[in-house]
Amino acid sequence: MDFLGQLGPGLALGLAALGSAIGIGAAGRAAAGAWAKEGKAGQPLNFKYIIFVSMPLTQTIYAFLLLLLGLGKGLSDPGAFAGAYLGIGLAAGLAELFSAWMQGLIGAAGCRCLSEGEGKGMAFIIFSMGIVETVGLLGFVFLWLLLPKA
Repeated sequence: MDFLGQLGPGLALGLAALGSAIGIGAAGRAAAGAWAKEGKAGQPLNFKYIIFVSMPLTQTIYAFLLLLLGLGKGLSDPGAFAGAYLGIGLAAGLAELFSAWMQGLIGAAGCRCLSEGEGKGMAFIIFSMGIVETVGLLGFVFLWLLLPKA
């Protein structure tokens, strides 16, 4: 049973990192396309796209913080809480994975919006990405509150 508890921290961080990589990849591809379009037109390359590309990274940070704040105890001595560590780790990993992934898709759409919309809409895109960020943040906080206190 200890083995299952030891899976929880790895699942949390691994799934969160996977989601961040997928989200960064989606937004990064869109940013590269927008930069290519701007470069071909002889325009300066827009640095704002970096914001969209980097935002999905925070979900991995949330999962790491969850490990530092208590989920990491499941690695050394899960004991009677093995099921809790597994469940919390899996739930946290999935919350962060999907949050980062969707944030990257919104970021990709944001790159296209700025590129084709003459730079308009930045605030709306940031707000949209912030809403998805809130899902990842709440997943972190709520699951942190569920960690065993032993």
